[in-house]
Amino acid sequence: MRWLTLYARSRQIPASLAAVVISAVAVGALARDGGGGPGDPRLPVLVLATGAMAVSIGLSGQDLALDRTAAIRWVPRRAAHVLLCGAVVGTVLLTVQAMGEDMATTAFVVRDSAGLMGLVALGAVLSGGQYAWTLPFAWLSFSFFALPPTSAPMQVASWMLLPPGTAAGTLTALVLAVVGTAAYAVAGPRR
Repeated sequence: MRWLTLYARSRQIPASLAAVVISAVAVGALARDGGGGPGDPRLPVLVLATGAMAVSIGLSGQDLALDRTAAIRWVPRRAAHVLLCGAVVGTVLLTVQAMGEDMATTAFVVRDSAGLMGLVALGAVLSGGQYAWTLPFAWLSFSFFALPPTSAPMQVASWMLLPPGTAAGTLTALVLAVVGTAAYAVAGPRR
């Protein structure tokens, strides 16, 4: 059990979890004040993206030499870390939502948290843990200001904001989740 505590501290999980909860509560308060209309996906996407970006700092270790001496193989540990972070980010939003305003369906939350964690993991592989947040931030910014998703490429580009039953949104999130998690599990963060 001690190794789990040390792992959580080395990956800055307590601070990341605090940031996830604070952002979810703040956006939940905005939703109660009428910050977005009913069915507006921007607020829940903002919570999920902020949560994914907050936990992204834990995708790289403090010391490369120490990471290489681990007795447990890193591939399953990295994959579990990404999947668990995605589950926590989605659960925090669903919990805040249960206490107040209904912002998104469970299917929407699962799809977007999986896709965003895949983006964060891919960002860690490409840019390192400290810059893993840049890829989901850039994609979120683009999708907030992009043209309406009438064509297939625009649906892929704005997958985060599409309704949960949309094939392009679901497929894009699934591909990002699988590719990002697999790349991070195998390659690890960029050094």
